[in-house]
Parts: sequence; structure tokens; C-alpha cells
Amino acid sequence: MKMLRFGLFENAQANDSGTATWRHPANERDHFESLDYWVKIARMCEDARLDFLFLADAWGWSEVDGERLPISSEEGLDLPRLDPAIVAAALVAATTRLGLVVTGSTLLEQPYSFARRMATLDHISKGRVGWNVVTTGTAETAVEAFGMPMVAHDKRYDMADDFMEVVYKLWEGCWEPDALQRDKAGRYADPAKVHRIEHEGPFFRSRGYGNTSYSPQGTPVLFQAGSSDRGRKFGGTHGECIFLGGSPSKLPDQVRAIRAEAVAAGRAADSLKIMSAFSCVVGATREEAQRKFELILESQRPEVAVASYAMFTGLDLSSYAPDTPMTELHTEMSQTQVQRFAGLTVGDVLKDWHAYGVRGKPVVGTAEDVADAMCELAERADLDGFLLTPVVQPMSTVDFVEQVLPILRERGVAAQDYQGESLRERLVGTPSPVLRDDHPGAAYRAQLAAAR
Repeated sequence: MKMLRFGLFENAQANDSGTATWRHPANERDHFESLDYWVKIARMCEDARLDFLFLADAWGWSEVDGERLPISSEEGLDLPRLDPAIVAAALVAATTRLGLVVTGSTLLEQPYSFARRMATLDHISKGRVGWNVVTTGTAETAVEAFGMPMVAHDKRYDMADDFMEVVYKLWEGCWEPDALQRDKAGRYADPAKVHRIEHEGPFFRSRGYGNTSYSPQGTPVLFQAGSSDRGRKFGGTHGECIFLGGSPSKLPDQVRAIRAEAVAAGRAADSLKIMSAFSCVVGATREEAQRKFELILESQRPEVAVASYAMFTGLDLSSYAPDTPMTELHTEMSQTQVQRFAGLTVGDVLKDWHAYGVRGKPVVGTAEDVADAMCELAERADLDGFLLTPVVQPMSTVDFVEQVLPILRERGVAAQDYQGESLRERLVGTPSPVLRDDHPGAAYRAQLAAAR
């Protein structure tokens, strides 16, 4: 069995994943505005030698028929939030090896300014940064807040392809890695190694010079999670670390499909590291773990489910009869959260969403049960690792790193220490911090070499 990689999913808000468990007495994330909270979580991850802390994000909020439900504010379901890039920047000085992954939208960001922000993070962290590429399909309210119309699902991926071309040019094709000389008796930078970019795409235009020099990784490690046909194609083309959720029974087919997309894009099948979202509730016995999980469910109001599902999909499930098949519903927002419930009814989904939100069903049992489930799933689905999605934070993370992770290390499937300096070397397994030669972004540095 291959050596697995591990990251922690976090969100700079009181709740995440479509649930609202902030009332649970062990939950501390209701103080997410405090830097002390984030330093505690980041150092916990680094002490446990997790590969990265993943900071999710969303711009929108929950509405039903154009109105924000009071429960959304009462439960802190969707707002307020913090900017994950600023949280990550604050954590750079509090950590030395931990990878920091931030979410950025190709629909709502501008590629030129975004490229500078990510290169800055990569510089100051010495190559520990990743970018979770999202097309912002989960909230129509977000595009309204930005004063723009909603863009259809597949067209958002067309925009994302164009966005990627701009940032690749800025990260890989503008400043050569050895452009800076810092010679006080000579010159600061070699002008022959600083290049002007030109981009005239269907959605974005950019001409001129990148604001930042070549960073330790060049391009940050690229994360992606789209599971639609178009999302898989995008991930197979650009992604380096793909994370999946949903039913474990569907994971093997999803993994094969994504690896096939990578091959179709001219990349090696193993150039993508595919990780599954994974939640667990750990107890000394299975009965204790089940009681622990029931207390978590009781901490959340059932009414949250309607507002939460609407936030992710734009669909008000309360307006449909409970026996309505989910296959009759359609949205231009997150199709993933509709397709995953094919074969179920609206009533089924509301029950499921109350318990799990966008998370898959957690493994509830002893630490050995959890380790067994992870190893079995990784082997069966050809996974490269797991993105731990806490049910209650930081309790869930403490239970995993103190009880489950030592078992995985004893079995030889979890590393004892960090291997490699940059996030890309550790996570993707490259011999150096930069993109593999078969990645499309690497073509822009190859063009510079060919021009010399």
C-alpha cells in the first residue's frame, strides 16, 4: 500500500460543510476571528506532521426565494467569514513546514492581482503554498454582490481555463528563476530574464510584466474538486491534488475517470494526487463513539438544512414535495450537490443534509475502526491520501492526530516526518519545487528556454 498524505480542511467561519454545530461544547471555531485560534490549529497540524492546512472559502450566503432566512444569522451558517489568504499569511510566521492552501475563485478574482497575492504567499512561506481553484458555483448571491450576472456551469470552466493561462504566463513566463542577481556592485535583476506577457483571451486580457519575481514553487500547488464531467476535465488538465467527497462506493470510478482525464491532457496518470474527504467520530468503544455522534447531531437545529442546501445549490427543498425525485431538480450552481443524491427524494436529502451537509457520512467507531476504514478505502479506490473534515473542531482533529494517526504510522502508511522542503515536493513527489514538465503550466517556462 502506498504512503498516504493528509491535510486538514478548515473554514474561516463559525460553521462549514453545510452544518451548524457551533453550539457543541467542544466546538471552538465560533472564535474563528481570533488569530490565537488559527495558530493553535496550524501548530497542531504541524506537530502532527500533516502535509497541509486547507482553508476553504465562499463568497455567497444563503437565500430562499430572494430572502435571507433569520436562521442563517442565528446559527452563523454562512456569515460572517474571514479572507483565507490573510489568515494564511498570518500563519506563515507561526509555522515552518506546514503547507497552507487557500481558496480563490476564477470567476470573481482578477488574474493579475491574484497572481501577485499567491506569489507573495509563496515567497514569504518559502514554497509552502497551494491554491484551491474554484469556479464559484455555490452561490448566486455572490455574483450579485459583485454586480455581475450568474455564469452557466460549463462556461465558468471555460473562464477558468482562460484564467489559468494568464496566471501561468505571469508565474512561469515572466520572471525567470535566476533573474534576480542582487549584486550591489552590478545590477539587481538581469533585464534579459524579465519578459513581457501578452494575453488576449475570450474572457481575460493582460499585457505587461508580473509584479513579483519567480517564487520558490513558481506556480503554487494546484488543488481542485470539481466532480462534474467538465470539472473532471479541468482537474485532469490543471490539478495536482484533486479531492473528492460523496459516497465511498463511487470513489473508485471517480478516481479512474480523473486519472484518464490527466492522460488525455498529456500528463501521467500518477501526476495527480487524489485525496478523499474523510470525517470520523472516535470513541474508546463503538458505543461511546455512537453516543458522541448523537450529541453532535443534537447540537444542530434541523431547520438549518433547508437554508444550507439553498446556499450550495440555489434550490429551496422546502418548496418541493418530500417524495420528489432529486433527478427532477436542476441548478446552474453546484451540480455536484444534486448529482450525488441521484436516486433519492427531497425528503431523503433533507435528512441526510441535516446529519452530514456536504460531508460524506463519518466513520463512527474506535481508532482501529477508523484506521481500518481509511486503509480499505485508499486501497480499493487508489487514493493518495485524505482531507480530514472535522465534525466538531478542534475535537475532531485532536482525536484523529492523537488516536488514529499513530495507528496509521504503525502500519507504515503515514510518514513519521516531513519529506521535502516545498509543499509540491512533499505532496506531489516532484524532485524539485516547480511544476512537473508534463503539466500545462510548465510549457510557459519551456517557451522561455526555446527563445534563448
